[in-house]
Amino acid sequence: MDGTASTWPAALQFFLAGVLGGSCVLQWVWWRGELRQAGAKWTLLWSAVLALGFVANGLLAMAPEGTTGSVLLFVRAQLFVAVVLLALPATRAYAAGPPVRRYVLVAGAFGLVRAVLWVTTDVVMTHSYVQGLPVYGPFDAATFLAPVVVVALYVVRAVGKLRITPVGILLLASGIVSVALLVASHLVADRATAEGFATMWALPLGLGLEVLGLDRLRRAQGDAVRQNEMRDAVARIANAAWFIKDPEALLLRAREESRRLLDDPTIEGSLRPLARGRFVTELFSVEHDAGSTRERGFLMDLAQIVSAAAERHALASRLSQAAFTDSLTHLPNRHALDQHLAEALDQADVERTRVALVYCDLDGFKRANDHHGHAWGDQLLVQVADHLRSAAPPGTTVARLGGDEFVAVIPRAGTYDDLMAFGRELRAGFGGTSPEQNPPRLTVGVAVREPGETVAPDQLLQHADTAMLEAKRTRAGVVFFGRELRNRVNAETQLRRALDEGVADGEFEAHYQPIVDTVTLEVVGLESLARWTRGGQVLMPSDWLPLAEESGLIVPIGQALLASSRAGYEKFRLPVAVNVAARQLAEPDFLRHVERSWGDGAWTQLTIEVTESALLDDSAAAAGTLAELRRRGVKIAIDDFGTGYSSLSRLATLPVDVLKIDQAFVREIRTRRGKAVLRAILALADAHGLDVVAEGVERASELTALAELGVPRVQGNLLGRASATLPVRGPRPRPRGRRPVRVL
Repeated sequence: MDGTASTWPAALQFFLAGVLGGSCVLQWVWWRGELRQAGAKWTLLWSAVLALGFVANGLLAMAPEGTTGSVLLFVRAQLFVAVVLLALPATRAYAAGPPVRRYVLVAGAFGLVRAVLWVTTDVVMTHSYVQGLPVYGPFDAATFLAPVVVVALYVVRAVGKLRITPVGILLLASGIVSVALLVASHLVADRATAEGFATMWALPLGLGLEVLGLDRLRRAQGDAVRQNEMRDAVARIANAAWFIKDPEALLLRAREESRRLLDDPTIEGSLRPLARGRFVTELFSVEHDAGSTRERGFLMDLAQIVSAAAERHALASRLSQAAFTDSLTHLPNRHALDQHLAEALDQADVERTRVALVYCDLDGFKRANDHHGHAWGDQLLVQVADHLRSAAPPGTTVARLGGDEFVAVIPRAGTYDDLMAFGRELRAGFGGTSPEQNPPRLTVGVAVREPGETVAPDQLLQHADTAMLEAKRTRAGVVFFGRELRNRVNAETQLRRALDEGVADGEFEAHYQPIVDTVTLEVVGLESLARWTRGGQVLMPSDWLPLAEESGLIVPIGQALLASSRAGYEKFRLPVAVNVAARQLAEPDFLRHVERSWGDGAWTQLTIEVTESALLDDSAAAAGTLAELRRRGVKIAIDDFGTGYSSLSRLATLPVDVLKIDQAFVREIRTRRGKAVLRAILALADAHGLDVVAEGVERASELTALAELGVPRVQGNLLGRASATLPVRGPRPRPRGRRPVRVL
C-alpha cells in the first residue's frame, strides 16, 4: 500500500473484478430472460458491488499512503457493508423468506454508525499506518460484526426449512467462507494477515456467484431449447387440427405432446361445449403445481388450438347440414339428391339392379298457399315430407327439390306394377290438413333406369318430371315414363331442335288472311299468321305452336312475324293485325321488341291481337304496355272474344279497340240462342265504342246472318285462306247504313 509493492495482488484483484463483471452481464441476460425476476436483479447488484470491491482492492494495493489510501479504505469498507446488506433482499428473493425491511433498517443503521465513526473518530479507523498497513480502532470488529450478525440471523430463518439445490449449497458455502474470512480480517491480531483476509474475503463469494451465473446460463439455454420445442409442438398440433376431424382425437394428441415435453404423465385434458357453438378446452396436471408461466402458456396455447378446431368442425358440420338439408322439412335438398342419385346409379351398375325415381308434386298448392297463407303452406309441406318418409320402402331416400316438389329414390326397385302401386298409395294416402273441400293432392310421376341403360342422373330426373307433368295434364294422378311417353318426348325434342334451327335460319314467314267488309265484301285489312316452311313443306301452327310457347321460342318467332307484317303492309298498303302470345306480352322488353320489329311510323296501320287470358294473367303490366302502344296509334284487339273468363266485367278497364268474335259463336248463329249471344256482344261493343270482327266464317249462311246482325267485318276461309299473296280486293266500301248485301 506504500506504492512500492508487487503488482501481482493488484492484477489479481482486477482480474477477479473482470470475472465478476462478466458475471454481471450473464446475470443481466438472465434477468431479462426471466421476466425481470427479483432474484436475478439482486444477484446482478450483488455481483456488481463485489466487482467494485475487487476494483477498490486493486487500487488500494497500488495506492500510496495518505489521503488517497484513506479514501480507498473508506470506500472498500462501505462496499463490504453493501455486500452484507444486499445479502438480505437476495436471500428473500431466492428463499421466499419473511419481510426483510426491519433487518435492512437495523443492519443499515449499524453500517451508518460505522461510517460516521470511521470519518469522525479513531475508534473504527485510526487513520495511521504501520509498515504500510492500516491500523484499525478498538470498535472496528464490533461495528462490522453487528450487521453481519443481523444478516446471518435472517439467512438462518429464511433458508432453515428450504430445500436447497446443489448450486444453492455451493453458493451458501462460498458465502459462509467469505463471511468467515471477512470476520477473521477484523479479529486476527496480525495486521498483515488481517489485511490479506480483507483483500481476499470476497473471492469465494465471487466464485459462487460465477458458478450461479454459469448455471443460470445453462438453464437459460435449456429454457430456450424447451421454448423452441414448445413452439414446434404448438405448430404440430395446429397443423394436425386441419387433418384430424375428431376434436377428441386432437385433444388426446395435444395431451400426449404436453406430457412428453413437460415430462409430466399426469397431464389430462377436457373438452366441453358451450352455447352458440363455442367450446372450452383445459389441459392441466393432476398431481403437480401449475408450473412456470411459460409452461402454463404452452398448455393454454394447445387448449386454444383444440377449442378453435372443435368450433371450426362444428361450424363446418352445421354449414354442411344447411347446404344439404332442407331447412323446413329437414329432408335432403337438391344438392344432396344429386349426390345420392349419382351414387345410387353407380351402385346399381355394380349390382345390375333397377333404380326408380318417384317425382311428387302438390296440385293447386300455389293457389291454396296464397289463399290460406304461407304458414299453412309450410305446415302442409311438412305433412307431405312426413307422409313420404313413412310410406317409402326401406332404403329409399326422400328429398325436397324445392317449392312443392318432392323426389323419392328407390334402389333395387321392383316391377312396374310395384312402382305404380306405390305411386297410387302415395297419392291415396295423403289428404292434407286443409279447410277446403278439395285439398291439394299429390300428382306422381315414376321413371326407372333399367340395368345396362345409359341414363344420367339429370336425365332420369327429367323423365320422372315429364311423367309427373303428363299426370297433371291427363289428370291421371300417377303416370309411368314408359315407351309411349318416351317416344313423345323424343318427338318433342326433335321438334324443339327443328324449331331452334328454323328460328336461326329464318324459316318463319307471314301469311295473310283477308278481313272483309260485310257490306261491300272489300278487303279492308289483313291478319298476319305465322307459317313455318321446312323442307318445302308448310307446317301449320297446331303442329308447333304449343311447344314454341312452352319453350319461349314464340318470342323470336313473334318478332320475325311482326317484322314480316311491316313488310306486308308496305307491299299491300292494308292495315295488318298481328297475333301476340301471352309469353310475348309478358316479356319486360315487349314494347322495345315491337318498336324494333315494326319500325318507325305507320302505327295506326297496326293492330295487336291478344287473348283474354293473356290480358287477365297480368292485367296491370299488360294494360300498361298496351296503353303505351295505343297512345302511339296502335289498335288493340281481343282475339277469340267470349272464350275467356271475366271478360264482360273487366272489358271497360282494358285498353281495347276491337272485339274479335270467336268462331264458336259464329257456328251457333243459326240458332236462336246463338243469335241472342251475338246481339249481346254487339250491344256490349257498341256501348264501349269498340269495333267488331267475326272470325271463322266458313259458310255463306253464316256471312249472311252476320251481315244481317250488323257485324261490320268478318274473316274466314270462305272469304280467303291465309296465303303469302294479297287476296283480290273487292269494290270500294259504300256508306254505312245501307242494307247489308245478301250472300247466296
